[in-house]
Amino acid sequence: MAEQNNQQKKSGQQQDANQLIQVRYDKLHELQANGKNPFEITKYDVTHHSTDIKDNFESLEGQEVTVAGRMMFKRVMGKASFCNVQDLKGRIQAYVARDEIGEESYADFKKYDVGDILGIKGKVFKTQTGEISIHAQEVTLLSKSLQTLPEKYHGLTDTDARYRQRYVDLIMNEDVKDTFVKRSKVISSIRRYLDGQGFMEVETPMLVSNAGGASARPFETHFNALNEDLKLRISLELYLKRLIVGGMERVYEIGRVFRNEGLDTRHNPEFTLMELYQAYTDYHGMMDLTENLYRYIAKEVTGSEILTYGEHTMDLSKPFERITMVDAVKKYANIDFNEVPDTAAAKKLAEEHHIEYEERHEKGDILNLFFEEYVEEHLIQPTFVMDHPIEISPLTKMKPEDPNYVERFEFFMNGWEMANAYSELNDPEDQRRRFEAQEKAFAAGDEEANHTDEDFLNALAIGMPPTGGIGFGIDRMVMMMTNSPAIRDVLLFPTMKSQGAAKNEANNAAQTSVAEASAAASAGDNNGFFTDNAKIDFSNVKVEPLFEEEVDFDTFGKSDFRAVKVKECVAVPKSKKLLQFTLDDGTGTDRTILSGIHAYYEPEELVGKTLIAITNLPPRKMMGIESCGMLLSAVNNLKDSEDEELHLLMVDNHIPAGAKLY
Repeated sequence: MAEQNNQQKKSGQQQDANQLIQVRYDKLHELQANGKNPFEITKYDVTHHSTDIKDNFESLEGQEVTVAGRMMFKRVMGKASFCNVQDLKGRIQAYVARDEIGEESYADFKKYDVGDILGIKGKVFKTQTGEISIHAQEVTLLSKSLQTLPEKYHGLTDTDARYRQRYVDLIMNEDVKDTFVKRSKVISSIRRYLDGQGFMEVETPMLVSNAGGASARPFETHFNALNEDLKLRISLELYLKRLIVGGMERVYEIGRVFRNEGLDTRHNPEFTLMELYQAYTDYHGMMDLTENLYRYIAKEVTGSEILTYGEHTMDLSKPFERITMVDAVKKYANIDFNEVPDTAAAKKLAEEHHIEYEERHEKGDILNLFFEEYVEEHLIQPTFVMDHPIEISPLTKMKPEDPNYVERFEFFMNGWEMANAYSELNDPEDQRRRFEAQEKAFAAGDEEANHTDEDFLNALAIGMPPTGGIGFGIDRMVMMMTNSPAIRDVLLFPTMKSQGAAKNEANNAAQTSVAEASAAASAGDNNGFFTDNAKIDFSNVKVEPLFEEEVDFDTFGKSDFRAVKVKECVAVPKSKKLLQFTLDDGTGTDRTILSGIHAYYEPEELVGKTLIAITNLPPRKMMGIESCGMLLSAVNNLKDSEDEELHLLMVDNHIPAGAKLY
């Protein structure tokens, strides 16, 4: 009965929302019939933005100004009304009186809706309550909003809806707009700094026949005109180095790159990369440049060289720490790889420390695995980790005193890799040997290995001067400068999984309208959490057994089943199957559980969901990560097939974290 009542309530609210939208269409048609079609207006001269007026009130008081923006609030009081207009820089109040704008215009104004875009001309004044406002002389409807905005107090809070409908997110959430204003400042600050250092900005191809310069899987496409398969670039490196060969001594590019990999809080398949190359310097020169560049951007964008991200504070005013990878592992893992004689000894060490490796891995690869396991999380303050093993650095110049290592550094903050830099390899024979080693790695199963680029080798044979190069992840830089928890928060339009049956219909039918979302939120709905499973055959579904043998009630009763909320979900590095969940289990301490479900879910789909976990299982290490419990799933045995589908058990989001199941 309760479920039926909820359905009726939701249906009624949906009907109400549709009626509100219809009213807006009716108002538009009435305006059009009366020769007042707002969509025929082609321009409107704006003299000031809201913040300009507030910041310069003393000089503008009593002066005529013109503003334009979206009406976010309206209060009608007989012969006079107030409204708030929101523009790029903020909001400002307007006082609209019938005697000032005329009876007909005032009658029209009273019919305008929240969300409509208005132009207001009037004089600047301050109300009796001290609010800087505009006394309107003219009000012009510039565009009619035919959809309702989310209701005032809750706004647009569902993260999935925010990312899919960023245009509404920008309207409703001021801090979101501020983030993207700062992103723009980050980009312009980079350009100003590099231009001042004598660098030239260039553009290189996105469609390439050989996607090299990084360890990543490319997206593939087909060019009909040439009947050739091409790839989307995964890096900017190899073309920029060609320009160094051509005599352009300092070049940089800020551009989109594409990597056919997973989605999580720090990864998006298309992202913004900035790479620069400088002739006649090395990786030490790149460290100096990075230090100065980061300080400059932080000061320009945030006004300070002290950054706060989550619970950490990072001080960019001090010299950045510089440490070799070997010394870092020695410092945090108490293992000196200088004393590890060969690959066999390195693999034995990995086994003793429960670090999973692949058969093809050599000593340098395993050093890197130890670094990822023991060191990265400690690198909160700005740190350069130098001198990587040659096995993981196919495009880098060897250290003359030790050919097992290369002149490379990675820049870390907050435990994240923020930049990657080399003393660039310019020996064409050495480069060919490195490419050959990468081809062997690819043949051995490394899908991210580089392929031989003959034209690049030809360019090196022409002659490339000693060069330093570096790549910066711009999105992570913006996350750090804006204290944003996820990469999707700094991408205007992040990659999202298409919804339901509307995947090939431009998402129009699948996306819940803003009005529907608002009505659903008012109804206490869980924001479209449950999706239509009508096309999934559940006839062969079975819950995975907890144990191989039959379980009695006493044994089963010892299992502690709890509702858990997904705070963060990321793909486990070097694993194609595992996802790492950070969970709220109601105890106040985050719980980590790993689950081999990456074939069925992308991490971004699961953030914010409520799952069921067994929380009293003994910890178990998987890929060097301690997993404390097990998430429950249902397995669907497909008919006439040995294949299975796996479905995480997801429950109503209203169930609190830590709730015990009986």
